[in-house]
Amino acid sequence: MRVAILAHETFPDRAKTAVGILRYGDHDVAAVLDRTTAGERVRDHVSDVEDAPIVASFDEVPGSVDTLVIGISPIGGAFDETWRADVRAALERGSDVVAGLHYFLGDDEEFARLAAEHGGEIRDVRRPPDDLTVSDGTAGEVDATVVCTVGTDCSSGKMTTTFELVRAARERGVDAGVVPTGQTGIMIDGDGIAVDRVVSDFAAGAVERMVEARAEDHDLLVVEGQGALAHPAYSGVTAAIVHGSMPDAMVLCHVAGQEDVHGYEHVSIPPIEEYADLYERFAAPVSPAPVVAGAVNTSRLDEAAASDAVASVAGVIDAPATDPVRFGVDEILDEILEGQER
Repeated sequence: MRVAILAHETFPDRAKTAVGILRYGDHDVAAVLDRTTAGERVRDHVSDVEDAPIVASFDEVPGSVDTLVIGISPIGGAFDETWRADVRAALERGSDVVAGLHYFLGDDEEFARLAAEHGGEIRDVRRPPDDLTVSDGTAGEVDATVVCTVGTDCSSGKMTTTFELVRAARERGVDAGVVPTGQTGIMIDGDGIAVDRVVSDFAAGAVERMVEARAEDHDLLVVEGQGALAHPAYSGVTAAIVHGSMPDAMVLCHVAGQEDVHGYEHVSIPPIEEYADLYERFAAPVSPAPVVAGAVNTSRLDEAAASDAVASVAGVIDAPATDPVRFGVDEILDEILEGQER
């Protein structure tokens, strides 16, 4: 499938969905749309992903495009009206549009009309199933080992760590699968439920449903975490994922050097060792799960500082740690697999 990815004014640092698709998606990326860096290339900004030209609008994307992907999900999941011309142009060319916003493009009168007229399809991946229920508290009974990535903030590396762990496990011959709980994971995997759009009573049940279904096909499941337990806005979705998945272990993700919650700078991030303890104490009454490893985003640090940051996290949580992209996940995967055997 040939896709264009919209990431206006956010690429790459605040375009998590775009970068995730470039790194892990099985797509032929025709172009990234970003007005601020148009004329450059993806690898001018992110070296270890699929390369593609960066253009200012959909009209400048070369060749045919099967799908326009909205590669941004801002706080609150709103639709930016400055994107309308690009979505309109894609639909008028007969392309599909995939979005992970809380604003459903399929419910937009203009977009729905254009899709019908030109044979395109609009897929809002954050739209939840209609038949969700409350959790039964039974995810802990599955035969698979379940690991949940958790974080100290949003965009702290949970999705990246999830896909890196699954990819590395598969390379070792382990039958591993992802449980996608957010729009980026769903776009990469092709299936899943965006838990932050689910009615709160049913959120843990949605995670439980996915864990139990996927455990039938895999020996190791890595549940993609969302938000953070001490986040002033998104702690609810974090709680639902931890309790709904009833994990055997957790991996704590953190951005090196970050001290405050992004977008809520008046809220400080607790020390890493306290955060690890917070997650363990929160999980314990429902399904005890230790923090067995740390994953540190060191992308803004040089090599020496990155190594120091990883070592610091490993020291304070008394467990192996790594930067999954920079240093790989072998050490933390070893810890997970050894725990699986115990």
